[in-house]
Amino acid sequence: MPGFFNNAASHWWIILIIVVLIFGASKLPALARSLGQSVNILKKEVKGDGTDAPASSETDDQASSSDRK
Repeated sequence: MPGFFNNAASHWWIILIIVVLIFGASKLPALARSLGQSVNILKKEVKGDGTDAPASSETDDQASSSDRK
C-alpha cells in the first residue's frame, strides 16, 4: 500500500466526489453536523466525565419503586 500514500490528495478528491454523488450536495451539511455530534459524543464517552452514572441510578430507583407499588 505504499503507492496509496504517494498521491493521498488526489485520492481524497476522488472520495469527496463519490460522497457528493451518493449523498447529494444538499445533504452534506447535515451529514457533517451529524458526524461532528457523533465525534463529540465519542470524546465525552472516552473522557468518562461520569455524567451518565447519576441519571442511570435515578431510573433504577424509579423502576424499583414502581415495582414495590
